[in-house]
Parts: sequence; C-alpha cells; structure tokens
Amino acid sequence: MRRSGWALKLLFTVCLATLAGLLGYRVYLNVFDDSLHFAHTEQVAAIESRLADRQAYTFAVVGNINNSVGIFQRQMVPMLNDAGVDFVVSAGNAVRSNGEAKYRALRGALRKLEVPYLLTFGEHESGAFGNYRFYEHFGPYFYSFEAGGDLFLFLDSTGYTSLAWQLRWLERELDASEAEHAFAFLGHPPLQINQELLFGGDDGDYLGRPGFRDQLTELLQRHGVDAVFSANLPVFARQEHEGTTFVTTGGAGGLVLNTDASYYHYVRVSVSPEGVAIEPVPLDIGQHPVLAALEGFWLTFHSFVYVGYRNFFLLLSALGVVAIWLYRVIFHERDYYPDFSVDPTPYRGEPLRVAMFTNNYLPFVGGVPISIDRLRRGLRRLGHSVRIVAPRYEEGTDHEPEVIRAPSLLAFGQRREFRLAHLLALRIRRGVRAFRPQVIHVHHPFWLGSLGLWLARRWRLPLVYTYHTRLEHYAHYVPLPGPLFRNLISHALVRRFANRCDAVIVPTQSAEDYLRIVGVTTPIFVQPTGIDYARFHGVNAEAVERLRAELGLGGERVLISVSRLTREKNLDFLIDAVYRLAQRCEQPFRVLIVGDGPERERLQGRIDALGLSEQVTLIGTVAPETVPLYYTLSDAFVFASKSETQGMVLLEAMAARLPVVAVRSSGVDDVVRDGVDGFKTPESPQTWAQRAAEIVDDDARRQEMAHAAEARARGFDLEPVAREVAEVYAYVRAARAQEPSTELARGD
Repeated sequence: MRRSGWALKLLFTVCLATLAGLLGYRVYLNVFDDSLHFAHTEQVAAIESRLADRQAYTFAVVGNINNSVGIFQRQMVPMLNDAGVDFVVSAGNAVRSNGEAKYRALRGALRKLEVPYLLTFGEHESGAFGNYRFYEHFGPYFYSFEAGGDLFLFLDSTGYTSLAWQLRWLERELDASEAEHAFAFLGHPPLQINQELLFGGDDGDYLGRPGFRDQLTELLQRHGVDAVFSANLPVFARQEHEGTTFVTTGGAGGLVLNTDASYYHYVRVSVSPEGVAIEPVPLDIGQHPVLAALEGFWLTFHSFVYVGYRNFFLLLSALGVVAIWLYRVIFHERDYYPDFSVDPTPYRGEPLRVAMFTNNYLPFVGGVPISIDRLRRGLRRLGHSVRIVAPRYEEGTDHEPEVIRAPSLLAFGQRREFRLAHLLALRIRRGVRAFRPQVIHVHHPFWLGSLGLWLARRWRLPLVYTYHTRLEHYAHYVPLPGPLFRNLISHALVRRFANRCDAVIVPTQSAEDYLRIVGVTTPIFVQPTGIDYARFHGVNAEAVERLRAELGLGGERVLISVSRLTREKNLDFLIDAVYRLAQRCEQPFRVLIVGDGPERERLQGRIDALGLSEQVTLIGTVAPETVPLYYTLSDAFVFASKSETQGMVLLEAMAARLPVVAVRSSGVDDVVRDGVDGFKTPESPQTWAQRAAEIVDDDARRQEMAHAAEARARGFDLEPVAREVAEVYAYVRAARAQEPSTELARGD
C-alpha cells in the first residue's frame, strides 16, 4: 500500500508538472516565438546582395523536406552549410501538411541554414487554409526576381492560382527580362519520368491539365529557360527537352526507397560564364524508424499545443481531470470500514415496508427468483411487508397481492424465458408509491434495478443491492464483443452501480473480496441466501418410492444435479467428468439432471454420443414442491457451475443430507468444506471423477459426509437469514437518518 501511495503521488506530481510545462510552452509559442511574416522579402534581398557583381555562384535545390527533423534539419542542413552554396531553394513539399505547427517547425529548421532560402508553393503547402499560412509566413504563391544577372521564376502548380493568369504573367516576365540564364520552380513535375516507383508516380503527382502543361513547357522552351525544378516524387530524375533541363528532386527528408533513383540527395546548380552545371549530390544518411516515429509524435504534439485554442484546451482539460482525480485518490481521506457511529437500535424490531426490484421472478425458475421469494417469506414471518416489482410472464397474474407486474416489452431466449420490463409503465410507480416503502432493495445492477435506484434517489430512500450474479459469465447473452463485456463492462457496471447504493449484500466472503477488488467502496454485508430447511425433511416416503419407480431406479447409486441447462452452468464439463466416472466406478450409478434451458437438445446429443444414455438422464423442469423428493431419493449432489456467487442448490442438497462434489469456484468455496461435507475439485474431469467415486463406492464415508452436510445447512434457515437482512435495513435507515429528511414526498 505504501508503494502504491508513493507511485500515485509521483504520478500526480508528473501530471502537475506536465500542466505547467504545457502552459509555459503555450506562452512561449505565443509571446516569445513571434511569427515571421513574408520571409521571402528578406530572403530575396539577401540573395540579391550576395550575387551582386558576381559572374559565378552556386545554389542548392531540395524537394520533399516534409518537416523532417531527423533527415533535413539534423543531417542535411549542416551539409548545406558546409557545401559553399549561396542560397537554398525548396522545389515544393517543404511541410508534411499545411497546419500552422508544421509551418512553425519548418521555420525552425530553415533558421539553422547559414544562407538565404526560398520556397516553392507545392501540394503539401496548399489546402485547408495552408495557402493562407504560406502567404503569411513567406509571401505570394508565384513570384520572380533577378539576381546575379539571372531570372528566377516561382509558379503555383496546385491550381489555387488561375493557370491562365500565370501563363500571361510568365510570358510578360520572360519577354521583359534580359537575363542570361533563367530558372523555374514548380511543385508538380510537368514531364512524366521514365522510372517505376513502388509508391507515387500516378497522374495526381504530375502537373495537371494537359493543355496548360503543354503551353507552359512550350513557353519555357521558347524563351530558353535553362532548367525547371520540381518535387512531389521521392526520386532524382533529369530529362532534357528541346534545350531545357527538367529536374525532379524529392530526397530532402521524405520517405525514399534507397534505390538507384530514390535516395536522399540535394541538387547542386553551378552558374558561371561557361554555362550551367546541374548535378545531384547523394547523401549517405538515413533515419532509424524509432526516431522517425518520435519525430512524428513531436510534430503532432506541437500541433496540439500550438494550433488553435480548441485542441490546446482539450488537452489541458483532460490533464486537469486526471490531476483532480489523482488529488482525490491521494489526498481524500477514505474509511472503508463500516461507520461505527451509526446506531441501528432505534430501527430494529419495527415493521418495515420493503420494495424489491428484480429483472426475473417466479414463475421463472432460477436462483435469483427463488432467493427473492425465500427472503420475502422470511421477512413476512418477521412481520415486515414486501412488494416485488418484476416483469409480467404469460403464466403470471396481475392479482398477486405482493407483486407488481410490469408489462413486458420484449421476450427473448430459446423459450422466451427472459422478459424486458416496461420501465415507464405507470402501474409500477403508482403501485410502489401507494405501498410507501421505507427501503428499496434491488437485485440487479441494470434495467429494473436502475429504476429502483432512480426511485430511491428521487424519494430519498435508503437503497440496498444484493449481488447475486457474476455478470462476466453471461457475456454470451450480451450483443457485444465477449472479451469487452467479460473483462471490462461487466466489472465496471457492478462497481458503478454498487457505489451508488447505501449498502451491498453478498452471499459469500469471496463475493465481497471480488467487489473490493473491482473498486466498490460501499458498506458490504456478507449474508448467505436462506433456505427453507424444514422443506427438505419429513418428505413422504411413499411419494419418494413412486418417483423412484417412475424413473426406473433400482439399487444403483443416484447422483443429482439441479441446474438450468445454459452455457454458464458448465454442464459440458459435468458430462465429461461423468464419462470418466463410468470408466472407473465399480458401483452402478445414475445421474439425474433436474432443470431445463436452451442447451438441452445439444447436451442430450453429447450424452448420446458418449454412450451415457443409461447413466445420465435430463429430467427437465419439475414443480418446486417435488424437488425435495428428488433430493431424498439421491445419494449425492454433483455440481460444475463456476458462475455462482453462492449456489443455493448446494445448501438445499446439504439440507437433504447429500454430500457434494463440485468444481472449486466462488460461492462453492464458501459453502462446501472440502473432505467434511463434500469435495471441491479443480476443473479436471479426472480429479472430479476420482472424488465422486469415493462417495459412490464408500458407504461409510458417504454417510459421514451426509451428517456433516445436514448440520452445515441447518444454519441457513429462512428466518435467521431474514433477520440478518433486516439488520442491514436498520443500518441503512440509521445512516440515512443522519442526512437531510428522507420522508417520501406526498405531493410527488
């Protein structure tokens, strides 16, 4: 715990430092890192000054810088500074995209050049307001100037500027110029290169509109332009066409293939009285993939911090939420023990009105409905009143005095056994309000359970939740990806719901451990579900013998299991284990599986396939009053489910003097005492069969365990359990009494 607290404090400090750093960086970007407007004005002036009265000079052309920090800024810029060139020209795609952060990052890289620079307006510089940023930072999209007696022409090949207008402008510039040499720069290559590329090279990478392209190339060649430089492709390509050299260069930082045509390079252009020399300068450089990924991360981070206040405040808000949460986790005092200052004494003994909300109830047969019905009967014996809000079933009736039936919106399941109640039905609210409950008790963390939560909040009543079901084992019923529901949603749902209640009842200690692990901080009370102990004694012997005859039972040992035939009950394992028991057991035996469900047909097919038809019988659904007869004629109870929080059928079987053989899991582990009143085995068919054989073959051991099982079950009778639950009600009422008035508003 101490180590965990230290880690949380460190994380909180890091989060605060990150917030401070972000704010400081934002201030730096907006106050100290001033924008450079119309940089080309100063750069052209610097070039003109450098080339004044010069007959020879050298410049470098680069293409596809793409904001590369690792290639261009760290490796190529120092080489250009040492190359003795007079200035540098980008032939296009100097930025990776057109965002403000990318322009800021490019400007930082260009500042490291010790010579003037100029940029061509390329494809990456345009679009999504990139054209405005280019204009703000550098200047017009197409322009020209003369320096050193030569003419330099920069064109917009993106289509943002009228192409026809540029042709008229270009012709006037060329007609008026008396320069000895002329060089043109445009982002898209006007001529198709004769090289196959792994990527790039489709029509979109070249200068569009064939009519404009033809007029442009004819105009440039007619006026004797020495060279045309373009980017947009990750290659070096040189073509001669009617006296004009067309150069494509794209190796200044973008992704290259490291082939004969695609490699990192810049183009060196030397101008002298003897003429113009153009040659590529290959660079033996590269960038590790990890560094490239970090470079992309930095640019993305820079974008979030700099571009627009929306992204910045979104990031700042997210970090603020984390900081606040960490503050609460670290510095907010918590006491996970019950509040011992709460005195429930004044609330004990008086009759209570308890409204219960459940997503399933009788006549639906299952562990939760039976548990609720038993609690209802136990509370009634103690003088309390109960109203149960549950879905309406076809077999149900609207005249049950203690049940408020909600109309069903939807019935699903193979036998339409699951009902989705109509939450907005007026009969629910009217019936509950007329009952005037003092406590609301919910049995599911969703649907009707959520309605119970809403009413408890609205009427300011204490709310108790019984955790019956391990939801993660029911992922196959939910229309979501299984791992998503099983590993995340189910636990989050239980945690969130339980923490909104006043108390949580769990049937076993292992269930409490689970809730604490997933983060439930609400007071938790361990209270096993009660059983009607007397119901399993004094069973009519003649009725048992008639049932034995109906089932065709003789002198064989009878193993019984009571379970719904569904996937979460792990019945495939039980059948496999019985198959191994049949191979090793000397004493004849029969296995009776009482219950029904959507898996019945498939399980019967598996039984037949393994040749167990004589040993295993699927009984189907039986009337509740006949269940004790089945227990009485049996010799042991077998169980394989791992989805139980307690497993009431285990206690019922033990009350009927049946030792248990079950797979070790939550619920089972808290009820069965291994080697005393039964066996708990790992999920191994061989081990399970070995333990079951001990009970089947050893009469003395079976009788000893039977007595221990009955003694164990005696302590779970209905009335003592109901009395303990009433104690929980008294506790939450006393705790609520310390808060503002909880009286149910009469006018609501």
